[in-house]
Amino acid sequence: MSQPQPSSEAVYTCPMHKDVRQTGPRKCPRCGMALIPEGTRFGMLRHMLSSPKHRVFMGAVMLAIMAAVMMMVWK
Repeated sequence: MSQPQPSSEAVYTCPMHKDVRQTGPRKCPRCGMALIPEGTRFGMLRHMLSSPKHRVFMGAVMLAIMAAVMMMVWK
């Protein structure tokens, strides 16, 4: 499926605050996150993967979850 192409006339929303809607790519007035085109699939995941800090955090969370599951299973 094709995704909408970003343009300056498109409506952009905040990944964290769906009620924030603005035209054009800007920053969210509430949290400062980059707005993403409305209707973009997996917009939050794409935003998280764009930052190395977020990638490290997500990797650490996944490792912690796997370690917790392994500790519960191998008692």
